[in-house]
Amino acid sequence: MKGEAKERMGSTINVNGRIIGDGYPAYIIAEMSANHAGSIERALELIHAAKDAGADCVKIQTYTADTMTIDCQNEYFQIGKGTWEGENLYGLYQKAYTPWEWQEQLRDEAAKVGIDFLSTPFDTTSVDFLEKLGVQFYKIASFELVDIPLLEYIASKQKPIIMSTAMGTLEEIKEAVEAIYSTGNRQLALMKCSSAYPAKSEEMNLSMIRDMKERFGIPVGLSDHSMGAFSAATAVAVGANLIEKHFCISRAIKNPDSSFSMEPAEFGDMVHQVREVEKALGSVCYGVSSQEESNACFRRSLFVVQDIAAGEMLTPENIRSIRPAYGLKPKHYKEVLGRTAKRDLKRGTPLSFSDIS
Repeated sequence: MKGEAKERMGSTINVNGRIIGDGYPAYIIAEMSANHAGSIERALELIHAAKDAGADCVKIQTYTADTMTIDCQNEYFQIGKGTWEGENLYGLYQKAYTPWEWQEQLRDEAAKVGIDFLSTPFDTTSVDFLEKLGVQFYKIASFELVDIPLLEYIASKQKPIIMSTAMGTLEEIKEAVEAIYSTGNRQLALMKCSSAYPAKSEEMNLSMIRDMKERFGIPVGLSDHSMGAFSAATAVAVGANLIEKHFCISRAIKNPDSSFSMEPAEFGDMVHQVREVEKALGSVCYGVSSQEESNACFRRSLFVVQDIAAGEMLTPENIRSIRPAYGLKPKHYKEVLGRTAKRDLKRGTPLSFSDIS
């Protein structure tokens, strides 16, 4: 795997005509999830709001309670702690799912406003549905990382895949990657993720982004469940090629995902911070930048600091390295000491080789 990774270093994927990888702007996904709160009108509003906030893509999830689990009330299906404490799995998914009959309209609305449309399938029937819908690429959730048959089925469609890796051991991530590659599909990006809602900063481990890029040689991003924009901007600074963040109209509109989702103004601020980080990262470029040109004259150079008569020797007392930079470079200081002036040199004259014998 590591040897293959070296061959693939710097690779990119193409999603709907957009290149994702090193050297390209981070691809930013607004995850709608349950934030429509059961209203298609709000789902449509979220698409427009995501576009206005600077997202490149709006994402939904394609499942029903029955494709995710079974309607069972025993202890195995109860959520004991965390954001959804006290919920039954089947009941939670009934509240959170995006009705399949909405999804064609949501896809069309995304196309209308000019934002990419993405979905996470959770079983083969949802993949088949999305294939009929004509989706251009897929997202795989962290919890499905270990469902190798599902990964192989999604990958068999030969479309780009973005796969989250929360909770995954290195071995599990390798198995998932190889399952996808086994189908001949090499269009893959990974997402560092913490499946806690919300995630704590001390458990984000953003340094793993670089490690994953080195190990797998493919684009890596951050699926971010932390609060605020700090982790997303920092992730880009350490090399993230994608950012995914849960997105809502207002956290006051209660639903299973609202408590850890970003409102439009917050999302827009995050996008701004990410783009500013990208500008600040720039490229490897030594020397004077265009903005620095006007200040370059304030570097040091060799100047006459006492009047020197023609034929007089240059000494540490009459020449010095000072600002500004109109004389010889300071590296010539020892070279000119002991030489004599060809002409009278007044205090404040920048020294040049033409002035000395």
